[in-house]
Amino acid sequence: MPLSLPSVLLSALDGYVELREVSLAQARRDLGVSELEAAALACIDEEPGIRPSDLRTHLGVTAAGVTTLVDRLIGRGLLRRELDAEDRRVNHIHLEVDLDAEPWIALRRFPRDVDAAIRDEPADVVAAAAALLGRVTERVRSRG
Repeated sequence: MPLSLPSVLLSALDGYVELREVSLAQARRDLGVSELEAAALACIDEEPGIRPSDLRTHLGVTAAGVTTLVDRLIGRGLLRRELDAEDRRVNHIHLEVDLDAEPWIALRRFPRDVDAAIRDEPADVVAAAAALLGRVTERVRSRG
């Protein structure tokens, strides 16, 4: 018996999520970073010089947790801490690795591959799929 259209769509979404998780988990394993460490690296890449308090907020961890995380990544040579020129009590966190270069690009390979695959599709198909997912997401959100 063929699957209903909602089942076909849910199956496709499940396949996407599974491939995404497997791909990202493999990249993190290959690089020797945890999910939280990878999230921190991405956040710092988006906001170079971020203060630890802001990083803590983005990651949803405690002050002690972000201190431990940053210290560990500094110890591994992945980050550096710079003191604020105006307030020596404040520090800013910067990447010491280039997330757009090997081997770190692995953390971004899946989304970039998906983006390239989407660009290969007709614009009207992409727009219709995006609109459908947006509407479904909004309906589910409004029920919760």
